Amino acid sequence: MHEMSIAQSLIDIIDQEMKKHGVTKLLKVKVMHGRLANVVPEALHFAWQALTLETPFEGAELVTEEVPLKVRCKQCGITFEPEDATLLLMICPQCGEEFGHEVLSGKELYIENLEAE
Repeated sequence: MHEMSIAQSLIDIIDQEMKKHGVTKLLKVKVMHGRLANVVPEALHFAWQALTLETPFEGAELVTEEVPLKVRCKQCGITFEPEDATLLLMICPQCGEEFGHEVLSGKELYIENLEAE
């Protein structure tokens, strides 16, 4: 479960940012994750709760939001969001090209914002 290491990295980054800005209580953190980042939100929430137990971050709300996968067709150049859940084939709705598209979004994994006091 790589969500445990993701949660630990989030905690480390948040701790640094809170120290930098002189705040001590984390209320909420919003994390954006792309569809291709292979983050399981439920597992990330579980890891967050486990790692923040009995720490200054205990009780802080973790909000996750998935960034949709958007690609540009290498053949005809249109931008589209593949519907194939397996992501093995991303068939262009205009020309039918299946492979080699440029990924425009969907690989992200970042902290969107923090609420702290």
